[in-house]
Amino acid sequence: MALTHFDGEGHAHMVDVSDKAVTSRIATAESWIKMRPETLEIIIEGRAKKGDVLGVARLAGIMATKRTADLIPLCHPLPITKVAVDLVPDTDLPGIRITATVKTNGQTGVEMEALTAASVTALTVYDMTKAVDKSMEIGGTRVILKDGGKSGRYEAK
Repeated sequence: MALTHFDGEGHAHMVDVSDKAVTSRIATAESWIKMRPETLEIIIEGRAKKGDVLGVARLAGIMATKRTADLIPLCHPLPITKVAVDLVPDTDLPGIRITATVKTNGQTGVEMEALTAASVTALTVYDMTKAVDKSMEIGGTRVILKDGGKSGRYEAK
């Protein structure tokens, strides 16, 4: 299988999607941020000095989705039709589990947008709580669902 972002001579290029059909596309990505139990408690109880950690992080993820093409060099700018970012406190982690779902009607998929949303959401949680916990860890970032387009459906196991 060839990598699509390189031409026959090995040079990076933006994939030509002009002949692809416009179809409904969706992608969901996940991530998590682990923290000390005390930090999670501060977030859940709304005691963070910077304000509503989960609300601000959700907005950051949504905003990041719309800027993906500015951040990822060969990513096409897309007309995003929906973004949903869910943040779920998990005392077993302990931390926050993040899920970002992005939809479009376009000629290419929204996996990068979903991954960007999940990543920036986690980074924002870190930024808003780093004053009390610099040891937080971000991980598990991956696409868990992709549907639409020629390659069809993918679901992570």
